[in-house]
Amino acid sequence: MQIELAKHAGYCFGVRDAVELAKESARRHGTVYMLGDIVHNEVVIGQLAEAGVKIVDSIDQAKDAPLLFRAHGTQADVWEAAGRRELNVLDGTCKLVSKIHAEVKELAAEGRTVVVIGDHGHEEVDGIASQVERAVVVSGPEEALELPQMRRCGVVSQSTQMLENVIAVLAVLARKAVDLRFINTICFPTRRNQEEIRELAERHDVVIVVGSFTSANSKRLTSIGQSLNARTYQVATAADLDPEWFQDARSVGVSAGASTPDELIHEVVERIRALG
Repeated sequence: MQIELAKHAGYCFGVRDAVELAKESARRHGTVYMLGDIVHNEVVIGQLAEAGVKIVDSIDQAKDAPLLFRAHGTQADVWEAAGRRELNVLDGTCKLVSKIHAEVKELAAEGRTVVVIGDHGHEEVDGIASQVERAVVVSGPEEALELPQMRRCGVVSQSTQMLENVIAVLAVLARKAVDLRFINTICFPTRRNQEEIRELAERHDVVIVVGSFTSANSKRLTSIGQSLNARTYQVATAADLDPEWFQDARSVGVSAGASTPDELIHEVVERIRALG
């Protein structure tokens, strides 16, 4: 059975940098507090815990050690509170997410109503929306239809959104606003990985996506794959693979979310090879 691994499967540079920052800081300080999960992958969080990185739910719990802010970005009021307490903050925010923060401020400074296309309650979306007053979050075109008419509107998206969803929302907003400005903030690794999963789904009998079910970008890769190939499945680890998925399959394509470490991907590939 032929197995093809997507060229860019796994960690994006933002996640890799954040994880390395956490590990290095733990080696240097012994203990590091982490506000929430630095990335959406249970295996990675477990590895960091063993290294001395402790998860806290509030900055009030961070005492006598540095506090690490996650790759997805952190809400503006949390940054302000950490500054007032003079905490030693380690910024693990992805550079591309930080760029989105700057862009929504630019849109607001132009007098625009800021609309963020993204998943409600997602840490990245909350962090983006918190950068300006009265930002509006919409997850899809149905929610966009409920918005009032606007004179000036500025739009960004969660970095891991699907382009099709963003386009659908923009089509609605184009009828809502007289002056509409859109900044494409879907990050390049996301666009590249989504294109790769499309190619895998069209070329192979079975497609496997490796990624945590808490990872938005992993679930989107799975959704794209399933839209083109019904035999697309998501697994968190190699133990989730079902031998029945590969019955009569001559080829398998494998991709992985941006928060999936290399070792998990290789374990899945080796398990598929053994099944074949």
